[in-house]
Amino acid sequence: MIEDNRQLVGKFFAALGKGELTDDLFTEDMAVWATSSGLSGKARYQQGVRLLQTLFPEGLAYTLDSITAEDDRVVAEVRSSGILKNGVDYQNTYVFIFYIRDGRIARVNEHCNPIINAEKLLPLFQQQAASQQQQ
Repeated sequence: MIEDNRQLVGKFFAALGKGELTDDLFTEDMAVWATSSGLSGKARYQQGVRLLQTLFPEGLAYTLDSITAEDDRVVAEVRSSGILKNGVDYQNTYVFIFYIRDGRIARVNEHCNPIINAEKLLPLFQQQAASQQQQ
């Protein structure tokens, strides 16, 4: 079971890097708490991940530095890196805590450095929102 949970989390990060978090990874009632967005459900999280990927023309890569699994929990220390569409280098560090139920992810707690997000991601999201309002 513990090895299956580790593999599931590995699949999660592979999909996250592509911006393609498919429903088969998650329970129907999956919930996420993230530093940058607070509490959300599966659909909102999936949409946010797809939106985030639009800021990285060549993708946002995730590197697992460590993974610890016990019972129904997996904790992963992770780094991300990519070049934003404005040419700015983006790197962040994270701790993800996963809760697994019936072979699927039931909850994710995603902790990251919010200062980096405020400085590098927020201006691009604001530009995107403004340009959509003008259309």
